[in-house]
Amino acid sequence: MSKKELEQALEIFDSEIKKAGISRRDAFKLAGLGGAAFLTSGSQAEAATVAKASEAKGKILIVGGGLAGVSTAARLSNSLSNPDITIIEPNEKSVSYQPATTLLASGVYKSKDELLYDTKDFMPKGVKWIKSKAVEFEPDSNKIKLENGEVVDYDYLIVAAGIVLDFGQIKGLEEVGDAYSVGDASKILKAFGDSGVTSVYNIDTAEHMWKETQKFIEEAKKGTKLRGVFTAPATAVKCGGAPKKVMYLVNSRLNEAGARTNVDLSYYDDGGKLFGVKDYADAIEKQFIARDMKWNFNHNLIEVDIANKTAIFDKHWEEKGEYDPDLEEHEILKKHQKVEVPFNFLHITPPQKAPDEIGNSPIGSEKGWVPVNKESLQHVKYKNIFAIGDIAAVPMGKTGGTVRKQYKVLVDNLISVMEGKEPKEKFEGYTVCPLITDIGKVMLAEFDWSAKPTPSFPLDPTQERWIWWLLKVYMLKPMTQYGMLSGKA
Repeated sequence: MSKKELEQALEIFDSEIKKAGISRRDAFKLAGLGGAAFLTSGSQAEAATVAKASEAKGKILIVGGGLAGVSTAARLSNSLSNPDITIIEPNEKSVSYQPATTLLASGVYKSKDELLYDTKDFMPKGVKWIKSKAVEFEPDSNKIKLENGEVVDYDYLIVAAGIVLDFGQIKGLEEVGDAYSVGDASKILKAFGDSGVTSVYNIDTAEHMWKETQKFIEEAKKGTKLRGVFTAPATAVKCGGAPKKVMYLVNSRLNEAGARTNVDLSYYDDGGKLFGVKDYADAIEKQFIARDMKWNFNHNLIEVDIANKTAIFDKHWEEKGEYDPDLEEHEILKKHQKVEVPFNFLHITPPQKAPDEIGNSPIGSEKGWVPVNKESLQHVKYKNIFAIGDIAAVPMGKTGGTVRKQYKVLVDNLISVMEGKEPKEKFEGYTVCPLITDIGKVMLAEFDWSAKPTPSFPLDPTQERWIWWLLKVYMLKPMTQYGMLSGKA
């Protein structure tokens, strides 16, 4: 987004909120986004909260040049008097505005070009960029081997490599294998074809999803009875609200077309809740009922028969077995049943994991994620290693809103370690998920590890609001680009 585009976004935003009698500054306060002070008439200097630059020295290596990696590098550059920072990132388009893939998939954004921008345009001044991929980690000797054969050493390591889309775990999509949010999507698109199978989790497939959605709607307008199926897997996923957002948006577009009564919309989730925070889960349940959207828990998508348009789920539950008098409790038996669900339109939220070269390395864990102290973000074993964003093994929250809180804590704690001190700053688990519930409506779900709503303003956080839609559509992108990627939001 250029400065001109930013000004245009602000004009639209200001015009709309003026009709509601709200100022721009108050609107940002309502969303808990005060860190973008430079967008509310303050200066960029006022937006920065970094204290006087530290004299600490050390060679800092960041694996991953997406939102988390670049934001952290920028803040470190602002916080150190003599920074020595290198980013390892192979993708020249890795810095993307991922939260808008749902908007692209529903036709609100018209092209993937509105989401993508070049990594080089936001690389912090003075930061070295190596365009390769980290493939081997030797934390005992502070070295990393790259795909190009180069070996890079470091004093301090930050892992911000993001998440991998594990389509290959689903039978019928083995040929797709691992994929990423940005990059070559040819294998996914070839597998999906024009079958009505979609996914919002890659930028190219999000664009493809809008085409499939339009075809689905046109068929429904003819009076054909159709079925849309939406899934959520057995793994942690980035933006846990997205599997539901796409269903809300398809529902909205069907209503616009006057074809909603011809379509059954059903959500299949491996878990047992509509959301991890009860207040929001209860609100979503009411919204689903009002919109005649069905849901099914304990259903994990394990296979897709694209030719026959059938999704196969592992339905699982627990039953009491024999009573053990010694333990004075019943044995718990895990039961499984294959359930075949026909579809005309299928949205797949793929299983997700850390990149194998990291998850299976000495800095990884049994579950693949990088194990860190959830408050300090410092590695549990290697004290000169930190992790941030989707790849960090912390409870809840794999969102850009999470990173916005994490990277400030990480930078302060890393500098403390560089200065020979103990890390004292604590990440409290804050996550914000702008849950799109309709074209023009968003429920701003804010919460932390207490698993309770933590709204930034005294408004009912379970209510769908138009003002949050304006923030989502017009303002979060420039706030990401000119705020977080500068290390100042």
